[in-house]
Amino acid sequence: MQHLLRRKIIYTVTALLILSNTGFGQLLSGEENLMEHDDKAIHFGINLGFNKSHFSFGHHPQFLKQDSITGIESINSSGINLAWLVNFRLSNHFALRTYPLNLTFSEKAFEYALKYPDEIDGESAITLKKVQSITLSLPVQIKFTSDRIHNLKVYTIAGAKIDYDLASNAGKKNGGEIIKLKKFDYSAEAGIGFHFYFPYFVLSPELKVDWGFANLHSRATNVKYSSNIDKINSRMISISLTVE
Repeated sequence: MQHLLRRKIIYTVTALLILSNTGFGQLLSGEENLMEHDDKAIHFGINLGFNKSHFSFGHHPQFLKQDSITGIESINSSGINLAWLVNFRLSNHFALRTYPLNLTFSEKAFEYALKYPDEIDGESAITLKKVQSITLSLPVQIKFTSDRIHNLKVYTIAGAKIDYDLASNAGKKNGGEIIKLKKFDYSAEAGIGFHFYFPYFVLSPELKVDWGFANLHSRATNVKYSSNIDKINSRMISISLTVE
C-alpha cells in the first residue's frame, strides 16, 4: 500500500509540474478568476477518477493445516470512480463535502500458489481468482483549504464513508462461488488536492487513500480458496478530477 501511495504522489506532482510549465502557469500570475466562487454557501461538481485497489487479509489457521495451497497474495487492480459532489461552505477555510451519487467500479483478485493444481478444473500452479465490485458510497468529509494564491488553492480532506456493494455475492447459494464478500463496508479516507480557477470553472485534481475497517469475507469452509483466508479488508488509492 505504501509503495502505491508513493507512486501516486510522484505521478501527481510530476503532472502538476508539467501543467505549471504550460497553460496552468498563467493561473499563478494572471488575472484572478471566479472571485465569488468560494463565497457561495453551496456549490456542486462532477468527479471522475481512477483507482488502484486491493485486499488486506489474514490467513486462517486452516492454512497451516493443509498443503494444497502454499501461498496467497492480493493483487492490485484498477478501476474507475464516478461521483456528484456537493460542497457546503462552513468558513473561509473549512467546508463539509459529500457525494450523494458516488459509484466505484473495481476488480480485486487473489493469487494462489497451488501444490496440486487440477488442470481439468482450469487450475495451474499459479491460479488467479477475481472479485468484481460495483460500489455505491456515501462519504462525508471535512475539507481544509489554504489561502488563495491568484488562481490556486491547496486543500486537504479527512472523513468517513459507508459502502454498499451492488455486486456482492455473499447471499448467493451457488456452491461454485469462490470468494464471497459482504455487502456493507465502512472506511476512513484522507487526501490532498488543488483548486485551479479558470474563467468559467474550477478544476480540482485530488489524491485520496481509503482504509476499510469491516471484515468483508463471508467465509466458506468447504471452498479451499475461501477457507484458508480469515478477515478481508478493502484498501484503495484514487486520483481524480473534479469540475465545479
